This record gives sequence, structure tokens and C-alpha cells, in this order.
Amino acid sequence: MKNILIIGSTGQIGSELTIELRKRYPKGNIVAGYISGAKPRGELAETGPMALVDITNEQQIAETVSRYNIDTVYNLAALLSAVAEAKPLLAWNIGIGGLFNVLEVAREMNCAVFTPSSIGAFGPDAPKDKTPQDTVRCPQTMYGVTKVTGELLSDYYYIRYGVDTRSVRFPGLISYVTPPGGGTTDYAVDIFYSAVRGEKFVCPIAAGTYMDMMYMPDALHAAIQIMEADPARLRHRNAFNIASMSFDPETIYNQIKKHIPDFTMEYDVDPLRQKIADSWPNMLDDACAREEWGWKPQYNIETMTSDMINKLKIKLLRNA
Repeated sequence: MKNILIIGSTGQIGSELTIELRKRYPKGNIVAGYISGAKPRGELAETGPMALVDITNEQQIAETVSRYNIDTVYNLAALLSAVAEAKPLLAWNIGIGGLFNVLEVAREMNCAVFTPSSIGAFGPDAPKDKTPQDTVRCPQTMYGVTKVTGELLSDYYYIRYGVDTRSVRFPGLISYVTPPGGGTTDYAVDIFYSAVRGEKFVCPIAAGTYMDMMYMPDALHAAIQIMEADPARLRHRNAFNIASMSFDPETIYNQIKKHIPDFTMEYDVDPLRQKIADSWPNMLDDACAREEWGWKPQYNIETMTSDMINKLKIKLLRNA
């Protein structure tokens, strides 16, 4: 990777991935793509170039790729799970129509493409525990449908046209930097905010509901590492299972109480989010990612909880 365009640079993953890439590569080589009304601010705007890039506008993508001599595109534009259920047509137009635009530009201008998939690509018929890399993918949500379609379309462009497409299936992502944005796993971020603020947490996901989770630093490392991997080692491409930790609300609640003993939680289950969560795996098998490109997470639930609480305390105190 030499010149990189991040489409969706102000989103949940993009805002942190852009900064991380600028730490590893020359800052001027990392272009923060944004949509109208979501222009980068602060560090994101101050540390490198940015460009208006609407994923639904193929010409705009092509012009940006040409202007900055882009060779790698991180396509992070998407709606999160619960939002996608409320706006299925928009989810499809961004997730699949937008991906098609990116892949066409990549085919014509010889770019590599990273488009994240998700644990949402699996449906209720997939094995719940140690979900294999290659198994049935029959999601029952529009979010999951776009992820499976995106995986297949990306593989098609690699097989048919030789476009260097690569991807990972992200679990729920936990970060102190970007606020939650409508994902089913976002409770695992909200709970930390409530704890650090001294508030009771009302959990929308039922006790005993296990889902794969990952601390954002590990997710950023995975997104960069897979694009730097030797392509000769990749037997899979779109998309690799990656895993770090799996827990239910009670587990993370009890971890937080080790640091904040007075913290309290009650349940008020959201039927939509619970239905989505119940259709997803409990835990993925990431053996293929470990074997083919050396994937290994750095954080577990204990180290993530400690770091998350410490960083959130600093953030909230600074913003008070």
C-alpha cells in the first residue's frame, strides 16, 4: 500500500483507521473520503488530505483515485445492523450499489479493495459455537444480506477480473473514541459510558446472549495486516473470520464491577436487536486467518475492560 483512500473516514471504523494509517504511512498518502454533511474535523482534518467521496457516485470515486494516485481503497461506507433494518433500501444502495462502484473503479484503475464483512453474514442455521470459516450463510437481516452479497461480489471481481479484494468478518467493535451508531453489539460500548459516568445501565440485550466482540485497536490492526499480507498465502479472501473475545451482558457487567464496584445494571430488552443478536454466532473460529496471514488479537476481556475504562475517564473528564 502506497496511496490509500478511506471511504467513510468519519464513521465508526474509518475515523480511527485513518489516524492509524497516518501513523504507519506518510500522512499525505492517506486520503480521508467523506460525504456531504460529515466533513472531517479536528485531528482527522489536520493530519492529511481529505476529499468529498460519495460511494453512490462512481465518477467521484474515480476522480479521487486518479487525483491522488490511489492504489488501495478501504471501503467502509455502510449502515449498521439496527439502522439497516429500519432503512433496508438505503442499506442495499450503500452496501452493494456503493461496493459495485468501488469495484468497477478498482478494476479500471488497478486498486486493491478492503470491504469489511461481519458476524452478521451468518444466520440462525450456521453453527453457533466456533462457527467455521466456510459454512452456511443465510442471514435474516438486510444488514446480513448486504454482507454476504458483498463477500460474493468481492470474490467475483477477484476471480473474474483479478481485483485484489480482501476482507474480514468483524465482530462487535468496542471503542472509546467513536460513539455507538446503531449496531446490535453497541450495548457493549454504551455500558462503559454508563459505568464511567456513574449511571445505571439499561441493557437492551438479554442475559445469556453471547456474541463475538473485539477492542478497536485489534480491529484496526486486522484491517491493515490483511492488506499487507502476502497474497500467495491467501486461500480465502472475502471474508476471514477474526475473533478476540465472546461474552454476554452479565460477563462484561461483572468485569466492569471489578473496577467500578457501585455500578448497577438492569434489563429492558429491545425485541429487534435481540432478534438480530439471536441469529448471530456466539463465537467464530478464526483458524484460517491465523494460518493464512498471522492474525492474533492483542486484547482479551480483562485488558480491554481496564484500558477502556481508563481511556473513557480521561475522555469524559476532558469533555466535561
